[in-house]
Amino acid sequence: MPGTLPVPLEIELPQGWESAPPDKVGAPHAAFVALHKASQGQGFTPNITVTGHTIEGSPGLHRLAEESVQRLRENVGAVDIVKRTEVGTSSAPGLVDAPGIVQNLRIQAAVNEQPMELAQSQFILVLENEKQRSELVQIEVALTAKTSQLQDVLEDFQDFVAALRPATQT
Repeated sequence: MPGTLPVPLEIELPQGWESAPPDKVGAPHAAFVALHKASQGQGFTPNITVTGHTIEGSPGLHRLAEESVQRLRENVGAVDIVKRTEVGTSSAPGLVDAPGIVQNLRIQAAVNEQPMELAQSQFILVLENEKQRSELVQIEVALTAKTSQLQDVLEDFQDFVAALRPATQT
């Protein structure tokens, strides 16, 4: 059963991407998964995942980023941090007042029992729950691709992140 987001988001997929059931593509904790259609059948399909959960207290962005890296190390394999940068609202205009951090990672993983070097770009942000103002939520948006595929899909990921918006109340 796929994960859920503690706050609803409006998601716009870039052209050439299609949503996929998280539990069917090996991402059972994700609330949303998108696959790059043109890359299917090339040994690894670049994907975008969105996960989220409520957080206790006020953990710093760097701590949240470290926790994400640690989860990857425990579940996937060796992870190297290539770059980590705090970002403001200008990087994600749809998510006004949301502090965030972007980290680029290199991951040594086994895909279909074959060793593979993957690149992952994560955008981690903290939002206040509109329904429960005292509650903070962490949203993690990640692009994962083979290092050789990254340049082909990175701009799409940036467009995806820029278009994310809190869902409007109806």
